[in-house]
Amino acid sequence: MPSYLFIFAQTHAEFRLPELESIAELHGFAIHNMSRDTSSPFAVYGLDSDEHARILAKRCILLKHVYEFYAQGATYEELHSANEKSRHLWSHYAQDASFKFVVSAHNHTIPSSRHRTIMESFNYMDFRGEITLKNPQVTLGIFEDYEKSSHVSATPSIRDSSFRQVYFGRLVSDNIFLVGGGITGPQIADGEARSLIGVFDVKKRLYYGNTSMESEVSLLMANQALATSSKLIYDPFCGTGSMAYPVAYFGAQVYGSDIDGRQIRGKGGKDSPPGVLKAAQQYGVADRIIDLCTFDVTVNPWRCGNLFDAIVTDPPYGVRAGAKRLGRKKELSEEKKAANIEHQRSARNRLEPYIPPTKPYELSALVVDLVLLARYLLKPKGRLVFFLPTVNESYEEVDVHSMLCEGMTLVANSLQDFGSWGRRLVTIRKDTEQDFAAPTFTEHAPPNHVPAHKDFRDQYFRGFKNPEAAQE
Repeated sequence: MPSYLFIFAQTHAEFRLPELESIAELHGFAIHNMSRDTSSPFAVYGLDSDEHARILAKRCILLKHVYEFYAQGATYEELHSANEKSRHLWSHYAQDASFKFVVSAHNHTIPSSRHRTIMESFNYMDFRGEITLKNPQVTLGIFEDYEKSSHVSATPSIRDSSFRQVYFGRLVSDNIFLVGGGITGPQIADGEARSLIGVFDVKKRLYYGNTSMESEVSLLMANQALATSSKLIYDPFCGTGSMAYPVAYFGAQVYGSDIDGRQIRGKGGKDSPPGVLKAAQQYGVADRIIDLCTFDVTVNPWRCGNLFDAIVTDPPYGVRAGAKRLGRKKELSEEKKAANIEHQRSARNRLEPYIPPTKPYELSALVVDLVLLARYLLKPKGRLVFFLPTVNESYEEVDVHSMLCEGMTLVANSLQDFGSWGRRLVTIRKDTEQDFAAPTFTEHAPPNHVPAHKDFRDQYFRGFKNPEAAQE
């Protein structure tokens, strides 16, 4: 089985493997010999073909390059010895193909004086083709992986050549197999998807809000949701539409709802499209937004389940905007209830808008209800993808497992660490074909285990200290 060198971006390390596995599942192939170690941006995995490498590089946001793997070693002597044993992989294009070498390092800058020395150490490969820096038929990469330096005195000149491992391979492309004939331009596995981060940059968006999700993370969520054409995807807390744009860009049809219609509409006039649709038009995906509605997810219009292929959302958790549901913090007396009903009737007669009262929706109750709603609305094998903020010091694995219910299986749980707290990208799959009743969204009994995300807003604003310490 061919081996491939994966070179990842140096952000969101815990998100890399779930994204790779999701895109491989979406396209129906497997990734072999996967290590769960994410301490290095370099990893060697098995794939069945170059085409699978190109698929991953074209779609995975955290993947920068994929190289056909030739060799690695703790020293260049080990590397060259292993590369000699891989001669059958590269000898067939050494005589004719134009080529170039790429030399790079992680956690280090290789002095320019050593670049030539490194490249000339591969002279035994006996390349006879033309050296071409622009659009070569073969790109050969040499990558040194260094430990992160914690000492000011560890200057580049002192650390040079003290790498953990050095890797060598060929950038995946189609053209090398046509050597001797008409070689066409390369189709490269070269991290095309990362350019989408700039395309969906919130700062360039026509419409956004203070809770809009950053583009890189929203693209990751779309990949976790397996967004593609022919799929129907729902965001029950759509807000300013950050989840809708990348999901629709990948071809899915999108339905969104929110309890606050002002977030969806923006400040445009009556004759202008809602703010979310303005941004959707900017990205050329407005025709994939089926509808955007205003309702409380706990008082929803869904009268049958098994509707959606995925639910992808970022529930509000109270730092910049709190979650709300219909209801009152305190129950009214019978006299006030009667007066309130009369007020509603009078407002309708005068054609005045009636704004129903809302009350806070505690996060730990919200996520339990969200999983139950997803079990009802998702098709079998459908996915629920959402962010869950947690207090890092008190987080336990049971916090996530306790919100699962029958028929729902945890697929991935990846942390984006902010120090005292973090947010976890949770992916849950519906692994049953059984039909379930719609959730009732009744009040929940106090849990046996108090999760780290319970009352997260209160914990955040008191600096994650216990109430007594915060008061002092």
